[in-house]
Amino acid sequence: MADDKNIRGPADAARIDINEDHELRYWTKTLAVSETKLRSAVAYAGVMVTDVRTYLGLPER
Repeated sequence: MADDKNIRGPADAARIDINEDHELRYWTKTLAVSETKLRSAVAYAGVMVTDVRTYLGLPER
């Protein structure tokens, strides 16, 4: 099933999917980082939002 491109947020709020453009835009804005920095953080820390926040030095929500 194809993703609904009208969705503006993540499909799973606990995971970052950098392969979906709408999620990439959402997470770069939410975490206030560049696409390059987000991709690097996910490559290093994995897809879990809490792990990426820790890696970036951001407070958990």
